[in-house]
Amino acid sequence: MTTQLPLRLHHYGWTVDDQEANRQFYEEVIGLPLIATWTEIESINGTEYALCHTFYGLADGSALAFFQLADPRAQQQFHTEINPTPMRHIALKVEQETQDAIRERLTEAGYTEPGTFVVDHGYCVSLYTVDPNGLHLEFTVDHPDMERINAERLRTAHADLARWLGGDHSSNNPWRAGAN
Repeated sequence: MTTQLPLRLHHYGWTVDDQEANRQFYEEVIGLPLIATWTEIESINGTEYALCHTFYGLADGSALAFFQLADPRAQQQFHTEINPTPMRHIALKVEQETQDAIRERLTEAGYTEPGTFVVDHGYCVSLYTVDPNGLHLEFTVDHPDMERINAERLRTAHADLARWLGGDHSSNNPWRAGAN
């Protein structure tokens, strides 16, 4: 029996406290268009909540989506507290020109290190930043030889995981500067 994979990300949902500040960041700084705003009464566990649900479009038809509830007590109930860390993030694939434009707009909007920074992972170069809601974002430009790199990691994925879990924590990333 073959397992059919999901087709693509439909959307990633997050709560926000200020839809307008969020819109300004995603539309004006990052450059994602607001493609839908749904204002609804949603029944969750038997309670009705008035909410605003906005979607910011990506090129493949998927979206980043954000909820704000009308009642401040309900907003607090559904608010997502996270330990801010770049390890918990959304990564979006971009072209170099797009990454450069986002970085320039972030700089113009006052987003600087340490909150906004670039890492060369070898197999990709990533621009990291944090949105007004504390959500970490990564805008990634793949290495030009990404197909070959992905094929190599796929070929050794299970062995690499077993090796790491067995205590060998050495790097398997020869594409990163200074590796091995």
